[in-house]
Amino acid sequence: MATTEEDTTVKEPLDLIRLSLDERIYVKLRGERELRGKLHAYDQHLNMILGEVEETITTVEIDDETYEEIIKTQKRHVQYLFVRGDGVILVSPPLRSS
Repeated sequence: MATTEEDTTVKEPLDLIRLSLDERIYVKLRGERELRGKLHAYDQHLNMILGEVEETITTVEIDDETYEEIIKTQKRHVQYLFVRGDGVILVSPPLRSS
């Protein structure tokens, strides 16, 4: 299928998401969660279905004795994941070369 200029034009915010279908994207969520995965579907509320997902959860704890911050990260891999749109802070499309 040939891409026309109209197919690749970004006129409103969700157009950028549309252009990222079947591409790997980065999603930042509330609660210090980050996702990287292939975008399979989305809607106007930014509910998304991602495939081949890597989820990273970052937690910060304070040491009771030294009061130093201890940063911990956990990673997990999920085949498919439904992301509810109200938890989405940022969606970054893949890098495109000109």
